[in-house]
Amino acid sequence: MIRIIDAILKINPNAEVSVNEEDINSIQWLNGTTPISKTDIEAKMVELQAEYDANQYQRDRATAYPSIQDQLDMQYWDNVNGTTNWEDTIAKIKADNPK
Repeated sequence: MIRIIDAILKINPNAEVSVNEEDINSIQWLNGTTPISKTDIEAKMVELQAEYDANQYQRDRATAYPSIQDQLDMQYWDNVNGTTNWEDTIAKIKADNPK
């Protein structure tokens, strides 16, 4: 879930703001921060959620990949044995979690 504060800071990284319980009507603009319209904040939230959703495959792949140590070990043994275990493993993960 994209938070209101995430959208605000994406629009204005220097914003000083307080948001109570993710209620868009509770935004308090602090220290002279120029207010951002609720419409602009909501539009940015939709945009950020779309970006997040579009990158789900990256999060899925990240949890499916073996550790770097295991991958290096696979590469070593593939080199020694003339096998393709590492390539096969990575290809399967990419195929199972397409872009």
